[in-house]
Amino acid sequence: MTDRATTFASVEALIEPFNAKGVELGESTTFAGDLEWDSLTVMDFVASIEDEFDIVITMNQQAEIETVGQLVDAVEESKE
Repeated sequence: MTDRATTFASVEALIEPFNAKGVELGESTTFAGDLEWDSLTVMDFVASIEDEFDIVITMNQQAEIETVGQLVDAVEESKE
């Protein structure tokens, strides 16, 4: 598995507890539209991502991240 695929799998596992609708996850799955997350859910999820990968996702980054794929890319960039 590539580093990106490993990161995607980790992100997918972290999304699972927040995926109340049981949405099938893919690169283009959106947090607001497909998963229907509110701002509190997003904040809780971002905290779990930051803890898991030991990174910081800024508010500006959060505003730009709309899909699972974009989040995986942001995590990969932050790990470098």
